[in-house]
Amino acid sequence: MSSKDFSVIASFLKDRSGLIISEDKTYLLETRLSAILREHKVAGLSGLADILRQPGPHAVKDKVVDAMTTNETSFFRDNHPFETLRQSLIPRLIERRAGSRSLRIWSAACSTGQEPYSLAMMMKDNFPILAGWRIEIIATDLSPTVLDRARTGLYSTFEVQRGLPIQMLVRHFDQEEPNWRIKPEIRRTVAFRPLNLLEDFSSLGQFDIVLCRNVLIYFDQPTKTQILNGITRRIVPDGALLLGGAESVFGLCNSLAALPGLKGVYGHAGPPKPFVRQLSAAS
Repeated sequence: MSSKDFSVIASFLKDRSGLIISEDKTYLLETRLSAILREHKVAGLSGLADILRQPGPHAVKDKVVDAMTTNETSFFRDNHPFETLRQSLIPRLIERRAGSRSLRIWSAACSTGQEPYSLAMMMKDNFPILAGWRIEIIATDLSPTVLDRARTGLYSTFEVQRGLPIQMLVRHFDQEEPNWRIKPEIRRTVAFRPLNLLEDFSSLGQFDIVLCRNVLIYFDQPTKTQILNGITRRIVPDGALLLGGAESVFGLCNSLAALPGLKGVYGHAGPPKPFVRQLSAAS
């Protein structure tokens, strides 16, 4: 594959998904795209570059983005953000939203759905007061393939063993040998929608909490800034954004600031000050 062909593929991935790939990662293209090239009888990466040069839609184009987009996830991944939600953010929101009895949460780049389903299970188990509330959990991802799978709520034994407490497995899943399916009452609480974070997402409306975790690490700095500015406009004045452990808004978005005492949690900079409820020492 020539440097020009690589440039075509890299530019396509950057434009469509924000993914940055350097020429020394050619092996990654070969590894992840080989099955697609065989399926569509494409003559290697050079042949793929020829397809990507063509204007208009093509079946291969969507599959390339799907294959190259990292979809690593698990139930209650990293755990600390969920403890922050359980002990601090959601209790305070319940106090502040007592009048409207409504909460909106956005799980961005949700992959196969473990994060939003973890949220739904955690809220059901820990906050019975919310039974009469209007709770919306919107989960979005670039890939239609992973969203289709997320909607089924069907996971392998390996997947449910990664981070999911056995009590929750028994309480919220039905076994369908050799897999496990989330019960309908949990699946109904999550709405999955296709969304590209590089495009306008103002149609989603406003949210009390946004989770965009372990996503920004794959983008360059201008793209990170673009996405963070867009997310900021989707957060209500006293709302919160949760990022991954290796991510931060510093140097990228001046309209967000860290909430003291809450690792990886950000709110609007300046008045009105976002709420902060300190975690207990045990956390």
